[in-house]
Formats: sequence, C-alpha cells, structure tokens
Amino acid sequence: MYLNVAEIESAIDSLHDAYPGPTEITTPPHRTHEGRTTRLLRVGTRQVNEVPAILLLGGIHAREWMPPDALISLAADLLEAHDSATGLGYGSSTFTAAQVTQVVENFNLFFFPCVNPDGRAFSQTTSAMWRKNRRPAPAGSNGPSCVGVDLNRNFDFLWNHTAKFATDADVHTSDNPCDPHVYRGPAAASEPETRNVVWALDSNPQIRWMVDVHSAGPAILHNWGSDQNQSTTPTDNFRNPNLDDVRGRPDDGIGEFIPEADLKTAVELSEHMNDAAGAVRGVDYGVEAAYGLYPTSGTSDDYAYSRHFTNPAATKVFSYTIECGDRFQPAFSEAEQVIREVSAALLALALNAPNVTNGA
Repeated sequence: MYLNVAEIESAIDSLHDAYPGPTEITTPPHRTHEGRTTRLLRVGTRQVNEVPAILLLGGIHAREWMPPDALISLAADLLEAHDSATGLGYGSSTFTAAQVTQVVENFNLFFFPCVNPDGRAFSQTTSAMWRKNRRPAPAGSNGPSCVGVDLNRNFDFLWNHTAKFATDADVHTSDNPCDPHVYRGPAAASEPETRNVVWALDSNPQIRWMVDVHSAGPAILHNWGSDQNQSTTPTDNFRNPNLDDVRGRPDDGIGEFIPEADLKTAVELSEHMNDAAGAVRGVDYGVEAAYGLYPTSGTSDDYAYSRHFTNPAATKVFSYTIECGDRFQPAFSEAEQVIREVSAALLALALNAPNVTNGA
C-alpha cells in the first residue's frame, strides 16, 4: 500500500530513531495552505558543511504516488545496508558494501519525499487524479479546478511564460487559475511548497545535484526545458529579453545556452542513471533534455540549475527529473519494481557524480 502523508512523516521519524547517527531531520519554514508541515531527512555521517550534497524531491505532483514511497524506501535501504555493512541489489543493478559506505560517508543526501502534502492527501482521499497543491480558489472563481497551483510551474525561472516565450511556443503552462493541471500561480514562488524547496537550496549551499522524481514516463531528463540546448552563443539565454518573442520555438536556430562541459556532465550522469535503472528489469528510461517532451517554464530542475547564472555566488546545481514508471498509481506490486529502478538510478548518480562533475 502507498504511504499516506502521516505515514511518510512517521517513516522519517522512525528512520531517525533507528539510525540517529547518520540522520538529521529538518523542517522547512513555510506551512502549506492547509497548515501542514513537511520535513527533510538528511542521510550522511559527515557534517553538512564537510561534503557535497544531493537534494532529492518527491511528491510535487499530488497524483504521482510512487515518488514519495521511492525516496523513503531508498533512505531505509541505505541506512540499513550501511549499518549492517552490506551491499544493495535491485535486480541486476548491484552496489557493494563499499559503495554504500561511499555514498553515506562521502555525501549528504537530503530526502524531501513529500513536497506537496496537501495535494497528496486530497489525491489519496478525494480525487485520485489531482495534480496541484490546495491553494484556495481566487475570489469570484467557481468550480473545483480553480483550487490549486501546479508547483512545478511556480518556480522563478521564466515563470511569466506569456511574456517570456513566443506566442506559438506551446509552453505547457497556464495563467488561468481554473486550469485543472498547469496553473502557474499568481506570482513566481507564490506557494509555500515552492518556497520550501528554495529554502532547502538556499540553506545548503553544498548541494551540487538535485533530482526531482515524478511519474509517469519513463524518462530521465536534464536541463533545459525552456528551449533547445545550444553551447555556442552565450548571450542566447533565459536572461536575454531580446529572446522573449522567440523563445521556445523548435529548430529556429536560437536555443538556451548551456556550457559544453555542463551539457557533457548532464548527459553522462543521466546515462549512468539510465543504465542503473535499466539493469533492474530491462526498462530503458531513455535520456533527453526536458525540452524534448515539451517546452516548460517555472520548473524545479531549470530553476535549480539557473541559480548560478543569476547569482554568481550560488552553487552550480546539476538538476534532473526522473519520470518513473508508466502510470501514476499502478498496483503496488508494480510500484515496488519501479521504486527499485528509481533507487538504482539515484545510487548511480551519487556514485558517479563526483568524477563526472569535476571540471564542469
């Protein structure tokens, strides 16, 4: 059975109680619209300022029930294996005891399994296909779809898509509060859940990688989602207002700049994740830039990677989205297999990230 919100929070407490040495619980400062708090579990034996870190997000979209369970499961697996000095195996994707030690003792992993607890609670009790959070409907609006914001369109990256993209770019975002799926919210980072993710990044400058786990796909996506990648014209980028009328169009010779070394890193780490996930039971997730699905704005992964361009003092964060499985809420027997794929992919990221990222 999938975990509900209370069970996710209880699992965080139980893991910390069972393994107090290599874990720490932190509570973001912003309560949700329905008054919930949701927490992060840090897994790692070193202090937060001693080693690089990975931020793992789950549950941004309410109807995607597998990602929170996947993150709780991976945290439990890592802690148990480290405590007993054993390896981990997910199908043919295997990790030795030494590799488990490497992850737990040379990294901090920040597990943020349920970013959107209000939405998950509503999806699990009232409307299974609910995607957004539970921001109250604006005054004067009618209908149940007028509640909520798509948190993965609410981050401060080209958030105002009507002003920042070509009119024919087909950006999968909406400024209509009653859009049932992709309403961007009344302002960038208007939502407490979004601000909690920003807080996690701001509070932990040692975070150098982030993965936002979603369903369904399967796919492993890297930056950018706003336009096709290009590495030749640095001035063609999200900060350039001269591109506001043309951004997002395919094959127009104008794309979003990403340094060649960063693109190489993004692709190589994505491929390591794909190989590990595929070894579990033969599923090829595939690797592509997020724009390959459709152009987007305000997403978590593009926001996290964009921060060091807008603020040179910010840490460069290589950011990914894993779209896991092929359904939002499969039978739990299938979800367990998908969870194994996600776990293998995330361990592969941790094991390969330092070597691949050096110099990027």
